[in-house]
Amino acid sequence: MPNPNITFDHVHLISKDPHTTARWYVDKLGADIVRDVAVKGAPQLYVEMGGGTLLIVRGERPGESTSDKSRLEWGVDHFGVRVKGDFDVFCKELKAKGVQFSVEPTQFNPTTQLAFIKAPDGVSVELLNRQEPV
Repeated sequence: MPNPNITFDHVHLISKDPHTTARWYVDKLGADIVRDVAVKGAPQLYVEMGGGTLLIVRGERPGESTSDKSRLEWGVDHFGVRVKGDFDVFCKELKAKGVQFSVEPTQFNPTTQLAFIKAPDGVSVELLNRQEPV
């Protein structure tokens, strides 16, 4: 039984260039930057996607040492967003905007289409179009 006291709040991304990264989500996926502040010495942008999904994109803070992702790692691998409407048209529009796909659009199973796109800073975003059960 799900715990009604717990709900998903946000995905937190660390970026080499948080303003450019936040702008990518705006330009490519239609998100909105709802807040742009400095937290502990680094830019931190709050990016809202459809349905209230919140991405927090921040830069490297003083004294931190980040590195590039070079391979598959343990932990969070990707995050997924649901695409409503015509999935194929949506993916074609992303390609027209220069978005790179790591997994081309495919029919994953009888009720789900999916694709994976490459976002800034090595982030992988899964696009899903799920048909509701009949």
